Amino acid sequence: MKDRRYIISGAGSGIGRAIAFKLASEGAGIILAGRNEKKLEQTLKLLPSGNHLVVTTDIRHKENCEEVSRILSGTHLDGIISNAGVGGENYYGEDDRWNEIIDTNLSGTYYFVNSFLNQLKESNSPNKHVLLTSSVLAKLGVKNYTAYCASKAGLLGLMRSWAMDLAEDHILVNAICPGWVNTNMAKEGMHGIASGLGISLDEFKKIAMQSVPLGRMAEPEEIADLVHYLLCQKAITGQVIDINCGSVMSS
Repeated sequence: MKDRRYIISGAGSGIGRAIAFKLASEGAGIILAGRNEKKLEQTLKLLPSGNHLVVTTDIRHKENCEEVSRILSGTHLDGIISNAGVGGENYYGEDDRWNEIIDTNLSGTYYFVNSFLNQLKESNSPNKHVLLTSSVLAKLGVKNYTAYCASKAGLLGLMRSWAMDLAEDHILVNAICPGWVNTNMAKEGMHGIASGLGISLDEFKKIAMQSVPLGRMAEPEEIADLVHYLLCQKAITGQVIDINCGSVMSS
């Protein structure tokens, strides 16, 4: 991956941080994108030395993404990894989080990727990719997760359409569907569900793992290994890759 450059949204923690570290360890230059500059700088300090960069942007706003694209105008890109997202429950009514979740996970991905597509198209790289982080909940329903499930399912349709649109530009587009991953976001989600059920976090973990054939959460580094593979291959496009310890298999 020497001399390749990737921009990653949501790179300040969890899966995004693990992907950044994996690709940087293979010699790639990384553009770390996200809302929280402090967390992005923390990720930057963890990366092997190289040609890396931090940019702050709120992908919910088209103009923010386009401004970063202008700042990076002329920057070589080999791939766009749209990983940023928010989770949690939503309830119809005055405090509904529908817009927050849809605007980040679905619309934000649309804005982020489109803002950098021209740079990717203009690249002379023989191996160009767009990769979206969806979720096992794109395929499964969870009570009170209407916005999250809808947003992650929407990403799969977006991915397939882009795969068709961008094939003529030799850009491969795929999505991954993680299940429970050992990240702070997952722990917060577990805690919220456990509280709603009136049980402890440990009790909910045991219940959650009963529907996972391998009986465990994936590690962020395992997701990063899959991303690395997908960015190195030249024949897979328009596909959804499950990496959820067998959760979909048991559905």
